[in-house]
Amino acid sequence: MHTTEKQAADAVLLVRPRAFHSNPETAASNAFQRDPGRVDPATEQAAASLEFDGLVEALEAAGVETVVVPDTATPMAPDAVYPNNWVSFHADGTSVLYPMMAENRRRERRSDILEHLSRERGFHIERVVDLSMHEQDGRFLEGTGSLVLDRTNRVAYACLSPRTDVELLAEAAQVLGYEPVVFAATDRRGVPVYHTNVLMCVGSDFAVLCADAIRDAAQRRAVVRRLEDTGHEVITITLDQMNDFAGNMLELAASNGARLLALSAHALASLTVEQRAALEARCRLVAAPIPAIEAGGGSVRCMLAEIHLPRRGAA
Repeated sequence: MHTTEKQAADAVLLVRPRAFHSNPETAASNAFQRDPGRVDPATEQAAASLEFDGLVEALEAAGVETVVVPDTATPMAPDAVYPNNWVSFHADGTSVLYPMMAENRRRERRSDILEHLSRERGFHIERVVDLSMHEQDGRFLEGTGSLVLDRTNRVAYACLSPRTDVELLAEAAQVLGYEPVVFAATDRRGVPVYHTNVLMCVGSDFAVLCADAIRDAAQRRAVVRRLEDTGHEVITITLDQMNDFAGNMLELAASNGARLLALSAHALASLTVEQRAALEARCRLVAAPIPAIEAGGGSVRCMLAEIHLPRRGAA
């Protein structure tokens, strides 16, 4: 029996970048990544650092607890700012480490971060499930990039891609006690969407979904039906809005219990009046401009590893 889990965490892990730049090892499988052209890595890092601080400030001002850990100086990890791909945290005290497709992203997994959460921040880690050995077999599952979790109803949504292996998905779902809902999704050019969390977001009672990316009608109906059956109002976004990271959002809880929705300023600007109103009826929207970080292929949700771990000493 798994511990009951709320959808929205009140604490998040963020990794402050030290060597951020558009990662050449991930570009082939991430159509959201943009070539920086003649911009040198030092300039990319400087811009990303300012954007990172702006997001942390916005989250803290809204009442979210942030655990900010600096990236290591060596080895260099250009995508360390996206920690949700290598780790997830769960209310029963489970931490999961995930297998990453790009070799230079495997450097992001750090046991010292788990130790910091436990020793310095008062979170309790009961067990660590390490799936990273599957990298040796060329099988990958990139955390809550690959898996969009309905934590309350224990449903794991996943679109298949080179970074999301169907057999490994089934294994992880069984370990965590989730029902997998698997589908194929492509962008306007027919390229597989690299991560599920750029096309959908599941909140407590709503879901943002780029239904047009799910080309198979039966799969599309199945996803929408499962969302509606679990009490979610489905707010659809277009393929263009998906490309603007409008699906890459995360519901969080403030210290006073208020509901928040973290997203980028770019994603917010792409929403229609009706879409924004539907979201604001439920959550306060917390947005930050992160254009340099988004050029790396991920947005605000990718920067946040939500911490659902129990706190030591809590009743």
